[in-house]
Amino acid sequence: MTIEKKRLSKALAAAGIASRRAAEEIIFQGRVKVNGVPVLVPQTLVSWETDEIMVDGQRIHSEEKKFYFILNKPNGYICSNTRIGTKRLVVDLFAELPARLFTVGRLDRDTTGLLIVTNDGHFANRVIHPSSNIVKEYLVKTTQEITDEHLKAISKGTRIEDCLIKPVRVIKVRKGTLKVTVKEGKKREVRLLVQNAGLDILELSRIRIGGLHLGTIPEGMYREMTEADKEVIFR
Repeated sequence: MTIEKKRLSKALAAAGIASRRAAEEIIFQGRVKVNGVPVLVPQTLVSWETDEIMVDGQRIHSEEKKFYFILNKPNGYICSNTRIGTKRLVVDLFAELPARLFTVGRLDRDTTGLLIVTNDGHFANRVIHPSSNIVKEYLVKTTQEITDEHLKAISKGTRIEDCLIKPVRVIKVRKGTLKVTVKEGKKREVRLLVQNAGLDILELSRIRIGGLHLGTIPEGMYREMTEADKEVIFR
């Protein structure tokens, strides 16, 4: 009988531990053991049939049922599976489910809106990988009236991590509200673009990922994704 082996990072992603990229970080951190021995190399070949794989002391049993959710992330929640003090985690909202879920990408603590939560590492990797070329749209409410100068300043971009980041599109919606569409996905990208243009942010919410819209889901609530939802992201 031929025993199928796959890379450790890929096996963890398939088991719903995290996206492929995040699984690699977990391995680098020394949190994974194979047959009782810590493994720090994501490319290590493993088999569910012959190897015992443990993450943070918990044995992982092959692939599990896949879950996919659209969440309207509430304010004050962190996109992480590692608890720091008493900070609230997005995955706490799914505590009743029998699966180790994680967020696809991140929204900072004070940003609300569209967030995908799953245990499918392959799907998550496809969504966040730059080759998918997916844009994200945000709704920004400010304390000031937005002028043409503000829009031009945002459109010119800002430097983040020594890179000049420019939005794909900036549109004024109302007196103090605008929509910003971005592609790069740098940390706090939209918040920095708006603040560096001289605007104070009241509310920041993501309303679209690719072709997937948040819709009317109330803040703090979620629903299961349909196959159509998953496909429309990439359109």
